[in-house]
Amino acid sequence: MVITRLKTFLGDMLLQKGLMTEVQLESVLRQQAESGAPFGEIAVSLGYVQEEAMLMTLAEQLQLDYVDLSSFEFKSQLVLSLRESYARRYGAIVLEDRGTDFLVGMKDPMDIFASDELERLLQKPITPALVNATELLNTLDLVYRRTDEIASFAEELDGELTDGQFDLAAMALGADDSEAPVVKLLQSIFVDAVQVRASDIHIEPDENVLRIRQRVDGVLQEQVMKEKRIASALVLRLKLLSSLDISEKRLPQDGRFSVLVKGRKLDVRLSTMPIANGESVVMRLLDQTAGVTDLNDVGMPVEMLARFRRLIRMPHGLILVTGPTGSGKTTTLYGALQELNVVDKKIISVEDPVEYKLQRINQVQVNDKIELDFARVLRSALRQDPDILMVGEIRDSETADIALRAAMTGHLVLSTLHTNDALASAMRLVDMGVEGFLAATALRALVAQRLVRKLCDTCKQEHSLEGGDRIWVQRLLRDDASSIRFHRPVGCHRCNMTGYRGRVGVFELLVMNQELGDALRKGDSSEFIRVAQRTPGYVPLMKSAFDFAIRGVTSLEEVQRVSEQVDDSVDFIIPTHESSL
Repeated sequence: MVITRLKTFLGDMLLQKGLMTEVQLESVLRQQAESGAPFGEIAVSLGYVQEEAMLMTLAEQLQLDYVDLSSFEFKSQLVLSLRESYARRYGAIVLEDRGTDFLVGMKDPMDIFASDELERLLQKPITPALVNATELLNTLDLVYRRTDEIASFAEELDGELTDGQFDLAAMALGADDSEAPVVKLLQSIFVDAVQVRASDIHIEPDENVLRIRQRVDGVLQEQVMKEKRIASALVLRLKLLSSLDISEKRLPQDGRFSVLVKGRKLDVRLSTMPIANGESVVMRLLDQTAGVTDLNDVGMPVEMLARFRRLIRMPHGLILVTGPTGSGKTTTLYGALQELNVVDKKIISVEDPVEYKLQRINQVQVNDKIELDFARVLRSALRQDPDILMVGEIRDSETADIALRAAMTGHLVLSTLHTNDALASAMRLVDMGVEGFLAATALRALVAQRLVRKLCDTCKQEHSLEGGDRIWVQRLLRDDASSIRFHRPVGCHRCNMTGYRGRVGVFELLVMNQELGDALRKGDSSEFIRVAQRTPGYVPLMKSAFDFAIRGVTSLEEVQRVSEQVDDSVDFIIPTHESSL
C-alpha cells in the first residue's frame, strides 16, 4: 500500500462496511500515530482486513475504478505503448484506449506528478484506476519480456565482432566492464529468465543461427537470432565467470558462479559441450533467495504428507524418492531435511552437486575427478556419528549396499533412484546386485513423483471430453465419463500464452510391510506388484494426476503425459466415488 494522501477517513468506511471493528480501528490509529505508516498498510499487515477489500474500499473513497490485474485481459501493443522504464518508475500500466483517454492502472492514483508525466508520455489524457502494487509488479514482469532487448544487444555485440577485431585476451581483460555489449546481453538474458521463472538457459549455436532457449515449467521456449558468431563471445564470458579454461574447446567443462538479478541471488550451474557448430552451454538456475521449498508446498496430498512425515521421523531405515530427471526428487528431499534439521540431530548429505546450502547440515560435494564418489564419502560419513544420511542418488551396487547397511544399523537414510514408479524401485535395487533380504529388511518406503504443469487460473476453460480423450478416460474408469468436466489451456499474458503457470508434484507412496518384504526377498516382481496394489493407502501415481485434472488444477493432456511414463503392468483403474486428495 503506497497511497498516503487521503481526503476522507478510510477507517470510517471500513467500519460502516463491517470490515473492521472499533477495537481494530483504534489499534490501527495508535500504530499509525507511532510509525506514520499508511492506514491501509497497517490494517492489512495486522490481518484486520483483506488487501483486496481494502483496495476496493479505497477506490470507492477516491471515486476511482479498482482493476484486478490477475483476471484482466491485456492488449500487448497497448501496454507496450508505455516504455517499461516509465511503467516501473511511475507504477503504472496502460489498460484501455477509450478514444479520448487512456485507462491507466496505478499503484498510487493520487500521485499528481506521475499522472502529469504519463499524460505527457502517452500524449493523451489518462483516467487512473487503482491496482494492487504487488500484482502490478508481477504483471510488468510478465508483459515486458526482454526479447527485443536481447535482440538489440545481440546486434550491437555482432557489430563489435567484425572480422579481425575479436580478441580473446582483450575480452578476458575486460571481464569487469559492465558496459560491454556481451555483459549487457547476458544480463538481459538472465533478467528475462527470472521474469518468466525459467529453470534452465540453453545457448546453442546452429549452422546459421544462434538459439537461446529457456525451460519454463519443464517446456523449452526459443528465441532465434541470426547473429551466430556472438556465440563464441557469450561462451567465453560465461567460462570466465565460471573460472573455466577459456582455451579448451574440445572437451566438456562444468562450472558454477553466482549472479544477482532483480534482487534475487541466482546460483548458476554451467555445463559446456563441444558440438558440430561450436560449444553448447546449458545453465541451471537455482534461486538461493527463494530458499528450500516447504513440504507443505510440494503438492503431496494431505493424508499422504502426514504418512510421509511419520516415515521421515523414524529412527532408522531407507526411504527412496524415485522418478526421472527433473521430476522434483531433490526438492522433496530438501523439504524433508529442512523439517529434520534440529539441534539434536547430526545430518550429513552426499550430493552431486550441492544445490542449496543448509545451515547445520554437513553437505559433501561428490568429485569423481579425485575419486571422491558416493560410496567413498558414504563410508567416511558413517564414521562421523550421523543420525540421518541423505544420499543424492544411488547409482551403483556399492552405494546401494552401504546405504542399506547404514539403514539397518541405526541410521535414517534418504536417497533417490531413477525409476518410473515406486513399484519398480524395490526391484531395481535387486537388479543392481543388492541381496533381496538386505533390501527387504532395510527399505521402509518408496515415493515416486512427477511434476505436472498447472493450468493458468486466468485463462483456463472448462470443456467436455470428445473423441479419443473420452474413449481413453472411459477405458481408464471402466465407466461413463460424460459427467466429468475437465479444463484445458487457452493462453494469456499472465501465462506467457502457454495456458500453464507453475508446476505441482504428483506422488505415489508405498510403505513396506511383511508381504512386500517376502516378495522382495524372493525377487518376485509380479508378486511384489500384486501385493502393492492391495496395500492399504497405496494410490497409483496416475490416480493422483487424474485427481488434479478433475479438480481443474491441470489438464488431461498432462495426465496422459504421466501415463506414458509409468509401468503398463500396473492397474490404474480410477474410482470415481472418492479422491485421494
